[in-house]
Amino acid sequence: MRSFLLTLLLLPAFLSAQIQAISAPLTIGETLSLQSKILGEERKLNVYLPTYYQYDSLKNYPVIYLLDGSMDEDFMHVAGLVQFCSFSWINDLPESILVGIANVDRKRDFTYPTRNRKDRKEFPTTGGSAKFIDFLKNEVQPLINERFRTNDTTTIIGQSLGGLLATEILFKQPALFDNYVIISPSLWWDDQSLLKYPLNSRALTKNIFVGVGKEGEIMENDARALYNKVKAREDGINHIHFQYFPQRDHGDALHEALYRAFELLFKLKNLE
Repeated sequence: MRSFLLTLLLLPAFLSAQIQAISAPLTIGETLSLQSKILGEERKLNVYLPTYYQYDSLKNYPVIYLLDGSMDEDFMHVAGLVQFCSFSWINDLPESILVGIANVDRKRDFTYPTRNRKDRKEFPTTGGSAKFIDFLKNEVQPLINERFRTNDTTTIIGQSLGGLLATEILFKQPALFDNYVIISPSLWWDDQSLLKYPLNSRALTKNIFVGVGKEGEIMENDARALYNKVKAREDGINHIHFQYFPQRDHGDALHEALYRAFELLFKLKNLE
């Protein structure tokens, strides 16, 4: 009996000695640190590379730029979605490089100057979008194109204030991206002044997806107004899509909206 009890006591130690594991870092990409002369601060870019990027040195890839792209924001789950949608048996999206632009002050970077006193009070650092767009154009994109094997196709993803910024780029500098994924845009900013901005004819050549969840009358109406503004000028060249997600709200609309956006903007191209 004593020897049986001793065996039971020693069994866990014996088993643990037989089970050995070697740990290694789990890596899905890399983080670049960029000292921005335009913004006067260090910025971080989180980069996801396609699974077989390192095995085909002749292949170039489209680039998806993700606003709110910090590790503790949207980068991780969007990287997973980009990988999933580019699987050959899904084929909603071509294999793509994802660049998540980590935030420092999103209220500053994603907003243009406002005349609304309430906006200025609640967003005291507001009004830096012009500099941030310049940063994207003249520092981020050149760095990514120099460091990685990219092709000429670019996409921007923005939600909420990020959606406001993506809309501003579409209206003011549409050549910066080919595809615009605009989710729950904060077009209420500055009393909806961006919706009154003249539509650049180059915007009509872009592929655009606008999505919104059940987020209240103002947010939903503004998203529809954006869609209608561009759709009214549609000349058969551009492609604009609108999707309402009644089961989602401002906090969880992004993931489902992105899945739908990838399908609508890219799937048909992949099948051609």
